[in-house]
Amino acid sequence: MNKIIVSTSFVLTLFLVVSCGKEKDTVKLDIETYLLEASSKKYSPNATQVEMLKAVIPKETFQPAPPITNRKYWEDIASTDSGKKYLQDAISDIEIKPEVPITDSIYRLANKEGNRGIYKPRYYRTMTRLEHFMLAECIENQGRFLPQIEEYLNAIMSMKSWLHPNHDNNSNDVLEGKSMAIDLGSRRFGSDLALAEVLLGNKLSRELRNSIKDKLRKRIIDAYLQSTSGEVKTHLNWYKATSNWNSVCTSGSVFVTISTSNNYEERLAAIGTALNSMKIYLSGFGDDGYCSEGAGYWNYGFGHYLYLAEILYNYTNGAIDLFEFDNKEKLENIANFPFRYQITENVCAPFSDGVSKVFDDGGFASRMVVRTYGATMPPPRERKNVRHDSFSAVYQLIEWEHQKNKLDKEQETGDIEGLPSYTYFDEFGMVISRGNQEVPLSIAIKAGHNRENHNHMDVGTYTIVLGKDILTGDIGAPSYRAGAFSDNNPARSSWGHPVPRINNTLQSKGKEFKGDIISTEFTESKDEVVIDVKSAYEIPALNTLVRTMQNDKSGQGVISITDEFLLSEPGSFGVAIMTLSEYEIINANTVLLKTESQTLKAEVFSDDGALVIKDERVPVKHLREGGPAYRIGVDFAKKLIKGKLTVKFTPVFKD
Repeated sequence: MNKIIVSTSFVLTLFLVVSCGKEKDTVKLDIETYLLEASSKKYSPNATQVEMLKAVIPKETFQPAPPITNRKYWEDIASTDSGKKYLQDAISDIEIKPEVPITDSIYRLANKEGNRGIYKPRYYRTMTRLEHFMLAECIENQGRFLPQIEEYLNAIMSMKSWLHPNHDNNSNDVLEGKSMAIDLGSRRFGSDLALAEVLLGNKLSRELRNSIKDKLRKRIIDAYLQSTSGEVKTHLNWYKATSNWNSVCTSGSVFVTISTSNNYEERLAAIGTALNSMKIYLSGFGDDGYCSEGAGYWNYGFGHYLYLAEILYNYTNGAIDLFEFDNKEKLENIANFPFRYQITENVCAPFSDGVSKVFDDGGFASRMVVRTYGATMPPPRERKNVRHDSFSAVYQLIEWEHQKNKLDKEQETGDIEGLPSYTYFDEFGMVISRGNQEVPLSIAIKAGHNRENHNHMDVGTYTIVLGKDILTGDIGAPSYRAGAFSDNNPARSSWGHPVPRINNTLQSKGKEFKGDIISTEFTESKDEVVIDVKSAYEIPALNTLVRTMQNDKSGQGVISITDEFLLSEPGSFGVAIMTLSEYEIINANTVLLKTESQTLKAEVFSDDGALVIKDERVPVKHLREGGPAYRIGVDFAKKLIKGKLTVKFTPVFKD
């Protein structure tokens, strides 16, 4: 690999990759230099960046797979087990009518209540069936799916809005035709229409194709390019976010633009904007790969990043390589996050809006990181009807191409024995301490700050696992409906987390409200983590607040959480034992936490005063982890200036 400098009206740094046996040399975009040229105020590419892109982006549109007229390609797919199953799935659905559009009244109700259940399943079942019909028609080429394809396409185009209703603004301006925006739903509706155009072509009527192009122009291409350039303001600014929204919506917007727009400048702008946006998206991960959104959103968000990387790599013949981007080592760490994030096999801490158990949605992200980075993945958790989930048609096309080129690796998953005794994500302040007993007692505990993605005010929160059961700790997120994202939601505020409450004051929201891990000790027999939690609270009288976690790995194991505080005047102080499990308060100092297979004893004690235990149900009806959840408050009976309170967790096994 030789580096060359090309001088024009400005200096471009490009990589010239010489491949033996190829007719043409491949010019590879130097993404690091490209990003250095970016404007700090704009997300669309500036003139310098556009010129850099012109050297690597083809003049023709992107073709994600050969069109239906390429019978050799599709007959090869038809002969595979995957192709045969895909065709059978489509045949089984062929009589089902589209479930969109929904009525305006349902849309408005969902917008007001945030209730996804009354529309979202209809959206995604409709999209998935359409995708099956389209690819099945390409496989079979007999015309039997075309009537349904046309009916589904017309149904989607008759929708006044492709947004999830709860992503419209309070006035429902997108529904009313007063504005346009792109969200998680609309980018996939758009991708499906784009696929119909580029794969089926003249199999569709001219009138239908013209309608498709018109909708894609208004709802995706113009909406993306005009909002990211600042030409038009929108209430959804995900392109400058570090959350999964950025990668998901960007990948769909770029796919539609590069595959259907005949305007070369638009395709340059879409790709250029995506590169600038992905720099922001990846900044949301730690250099050690930590994803504050949790393993579920890693699967969704990083999976779409990899999908974007794949289509841009293929479109530019490897010239734009998001698999390396400007920091390959960081991407390798991100790829290995799900395996390292496990507390025990297939059990994760449900911090923020994460989930404790991540189901396999078809395995796209998992297989991609294994192929690309040689990552180790947890064993997949399968569930029924996976084809009606987020495994989209574009994912399927990528999978078929990889299978055709035999890119799969034999070993894709690692067992729990491959996990170390602890994992420390030091950039965000998150530790997983794993027990080594026959029935391991393990804990995940985090410092972090209170402006992380999908943030809860939860500095110092933890999750304790005995065997494979979560017995106590973080209860996870409220289900997404009206009020779910309110700072006062009991499951989102620190009231619903196992952290201190001082003078009836909870933690505050913001990046400055944080915890700092001030010391760690990791040995074969004991792990200890000490966190300064004081900065998470706006309490002038609070001088010191330190939380210490000890995991004694000897014997059957003991985990203790100790909070030590110092106030400038007497004040109230307490902590909480949070649980989704059955429990029994034995006495003023002891609680038993129970699942069907495990029991954990929680003992509370202090030399600084009497303690009072009071339990109450968390007043949130819908929790992603199930429910009901309970808060078992542990408070000093009297106000104190200083004190130390310990909660000790010990396994209880039947004889």
